Amino acid sequence: MNPAPNPANPAHEGILRRQALRESAARTYARSLPIVPVRARGLTIEGADGRRYLDCLSGAGTLALGHNHPVVLEAIKKVLDSGAPLHVLDLATPVKDAFTTELFATLPRELADDARVQFCGPAGTDAVEAALKLVRTATGRDGLLAFTGAYHGMTAGALAVSGGATDVRVTRLPYPHDYRCPFGVGGERGAELAAHWTRHLLDDPKSGVPAPAGMILEPVQGEGGVIPAPDAWLRRMRKITADRSIPLIADEVQTGVGRTGAFWAVDHSGVVPDVMVLSKAIGGSLPLAVIVYRSALDAWQPGAHAGTFRGNQLAMAAGAATLAFVRENRLAERAATLGARMLSQLRGLAASHPCVGDVRGRGLMIGVELVDPDTTADGPDSPDDSAPPPAPSLASAVQRECLHRGLIVELGGRHAAVVRLLPPLTLTDEQAAAVLDRFADALTAAERSWRHHGNDTGPSC
Repeated sequence: MNPAPNPANPAHEGILRRQALRESAARTYARSLPIVPVRARGLTIEGADGRRYLDCLSGAGTLALGHNHPVVLEAIKKVLDSGAPLHVLDLATPVKDAFTTELFATLPRELADDARVQFCGPAGTDAVEAALKLVRTATGRDGLLAFTGAYHGMTAGALAVSGGATDVRVTRLPYPHDYRCPFGVGGERGAELAAHWTRHLLDDPKSGVPAPAGMILEPVQGEGGVIPAPDAWLRRMRKITADRSIPLIADEVQTGVGRTGAFWAVDHSGVVPDVMVLSKAIGGSLPLAVIVYRSALDAWQPGAHAGTFRGNQLAMAAGAATLAFVRENRLAERAATLGARMLSQLRGLAASHPCVGDVRGRGLMIGVELVDPDTTADGPDSPDDSAPPPAPSLASAVQRECLHRGLIVELGGRHAAVVRLLPPLTLTDEQAAAVLDRFADALTAAERSWRHHGNDTGPSC
């Protein structure tokens, strides 16, 4: 059993208090997850309060192998014990060479056979910036195509192609969404209409959209609410861009390294993009970000996109070990099998919990959208007229109840009404059952709370 929290624990309370006093108002996860991790292994985190938690956040998808996996620790230790330099800018090293070789071994073959790699600053958002600069440099064009609901990072260029942008040089296109289809039809027809709109916009001389420098998309939108792109739609985007000499950028920062049940999410559709943006899991839990792109786009001038910390040797060693372990142990296939089972079991909750509006995902990238089934879907906060309105306060309550039961989950989606599960790819059958049991129990408790409070503080389920 998970021991009860100890609110009198001075270390736990003191650290949280000092964090609230010292850190900026921009802090995010710390607000909804008031824990103080002190030890971790695999799926499990131990807090300073003595409690143990099942971590289905996994560093927002960074920890493909969970916390402190032995192969990752051994790779880091080997570099430390060797006396190798830890900081080398962009100089060649055996560690970098080994990482690049392993990375190229996992890429779509058509890309790997004719690719260049750019090491960026150690965050995914810098890799997105590099990708956008690259296609603008290579094409001599300026505009970009991006999608509603997208999330690509927090720097200026990455924000400009994300869903919440305002004043930008980016044309926004509809992303297929089965549950909340922007055309109100969903399914294959909704995806066909989205593709038709994109093609028409590019070919209409009066659309006001000049030939763009590139198109950027996520094969599965993560922060947008765990929305997998249909494979047929992705292939349409590839054909539309290829026919018009528009570089296609696939943002695989969160979807990569086996997360969706294929090593890279574009592998599901057979699409080979012109640029792939990679970060998170490729560093084996340490900061690392790269773009990989067709050599024909390699129009950089020396120093055109540089960064002091693009030579993170420990991250490259940890990343190479992670990539090899996922590949050799077929963890992508394992994620596909286990993820499908978890999705099926979560969908089963909808029968007894009408507040479960939709369960979706791919592999071990899973989202449960919570809704208010007792409210009509025609109010000002309703995204469309076909599904009940989202229930963000209920989702927050479920997240709190999960944490109370020792389960860490994240929220996402347009209205923060999607409970997200991103467990490590090393998740066992027994651990998956424990995660689902705790989630179901938390959902029931949150439902009971809403019934007790009525509609004064939130939706009833």
